[in-house]
Amino acid sequence: MDNSNQDQGQPQAEPQAQQLPNPSVQEEVIPHIDASANINVNGNGIPQLPENLLNPMNPQALSMLADPSLMADPSLMAMQMPLADPSFMMQPGMGLPNGQNGFSLPVAPPATVSADEVALYDRQIRLWGMAAQAKIQSANILLITIKALANEIAKNLVLAGVGSLTLLDSATVTEADRGAQFFIPGGEDVIGQNRAQVASAALQKLNPRVRVHVDTEGVKTKGPSYFAAYDIVIATDLDPESFNIINTATRLNCKAFYAAGCHGLYGFIFSDLIEHDYVIQRDLGNMPTSIGPESRTRTIVDVQTRKEGPKTIESVTKRELYSTWFLASDLAVLPAEYTQSKRRLKSVTPALSCLRALWEFMQIQNGRVPSNRDDLKLFTQIATQKHKALGLPSETLRPEFLRSFLQNLVSEISPVAAILGGQLAQDAINVLGQTQQPIQNMVVFDGTTMEALMYPLHPEGSLGASQLTDHTVPNGGAPMILGGMDALPLGLDPTAMGALPHHNNPIMIPTGLPQNGNLIPMPDGSLANPTQQFNAATQVPQQPMQGHTAQVTAEQTTQETPANPGASESKE
Repeated sequence: MDNSNQDQGQPQAEPQAQQLPNPSVQEEVIPHIDASANINVNGNGIPQLPENLLNPMNPQALSMLADPSLMADPSLMAMQMPLADPSFMMQPGMGLPNGQNGFSLPVAPPATVSADEVALYDRQIRLWGMAAQAKIQSANILLITIKALANEIAKNLVLAGVGSLTLLDSATVTEADRGAQFFIPGGEDVIGQNRAQVASAALQKLNPRVRVHVDTEGVKTKGPSYFAAYDIVIATDLDPESFNIINTATRLNCKAFYAAGCHGLYGFIFSDLIEHDYVIQRDLGNMPTSIGPESRTRTIVDVQTRKEGPKTIESVTKRELYSTWFLASDLAVLPAEYTQSKRRLKSVTPALSCLRALWEFMQIQNGRVPSNRDDLKLFTQIATQKHKALGLPSETLRPEFLRSFLQNLVSEISPVAAILGGQLAQDAINVLGQTQQPIQNMVVFDGTTMEALMYPLHPEGSLGASQLTDHTVPNGGAPMILGGMDALPLGLDPTAMGALPHHNNPIMIPTGLPQNGNLIPMPDGSLANPTQQFNAATQVPQQPMQGHTAQVTAEQTTQETPANPGASESKE
């Protein structure tokens, strides 16, 4: 393996003068910039950025995002940027400080495909075209947590020829990893080594043209600027709080985000592309395509036609809008085409309710999964609540399904990982190429029926309307919350409320944040608006989030894990 293709931290910058199979690497470190000297205060007492720092591509402006005094400025909400334009990639010299160590950001090579690459990728170029292949080869992708699912995703992305792939994982190899991951060698000498480091060696051999980087730090140590270097961020097998933190950072940087996980025979894929345009090429039908909305989240924004011999080809540009993980994982409801049809409601897999129950259970229990008799009772209660909140028939959530879901909750089953990993990697490639309709926005896989069904989950009411109308106002303009967790400031996006520590108590949310698809009234009876600043001094007593009830008590959420969890489950 060529050591020049791998390092221990953030991918290094690459000169753009020429494109080589194994390009040389340069590193440029930008010293930390003291932001406090550049901060002014407006008439309302809110810190403001100087005009010369309002350019989102200014490295000094980006380095100031982590300053606590800036967290109350609404002007620092996510800015609209093109997602798939290679020219918008970070350029050399834009390294940003992360903690005490500087780093350089990866730079996409020129969006061209050489003759050798045309020969190598001939089959897939025939499938999605030369322009899409050039975008794929210019892409920088971050993959978080290297387990069985990530192995499948990485394999497909590297074989497709992405520009660079960064593996981020602070965990070490265990005996279980050797049985579940095909990139982990079978020898005893790898036990205790970093998972990403060990997997990268075999991964690089699949396609030496792809730059494989390794970052052995924890994802929670990364600030928002860390994610600006990547076109797509893929997080796998994490707790819901971590998914929420990462999604907040990707929204801030206007980057595509995927979350995915495998739980025995079940799994999921979530996507937040914020706003994504793609072009469908098809023969012109009897009726011309009209510009306008196709669904609640999809709109036809442009139609062009051209002649190709006797045929007329129609190029239809569509735009998809997305909701955040915070909303889709709990607050969002099924679309009207489901709720208005009893037949379609019965077809919804109960795995959706169980996954939502699992995410809520993990938040209540500080990341722990159900493992004993009391956990089973609590999980069943939460799953029943989630099932009812989705409007699903009670008879579709059967005890035997709950037992099947919980039985192999922490298992990594290779066929499940292969199906989900292949589907996610395919969607990421489609997003880069902008030639196919992407996932919108939740896919749930049920291994008992071998179905991977897509559910567009978005909140109803004023919250959902705002979220899908203006994605530059995070979560429909709900008030911001000051504070932070690890390196990521939460004040930039109220989606980060789900990342606040819960201390074994039911999740609580302050006035003004979304509940049941609408905004909770402020103390004066009004609803929050996108320009309204949250004032902690006027906060009324906290209200429980949808799905929590008085029956979920602190006593139920502090049960100790037994020495043999499987024994308790088998008795239930």
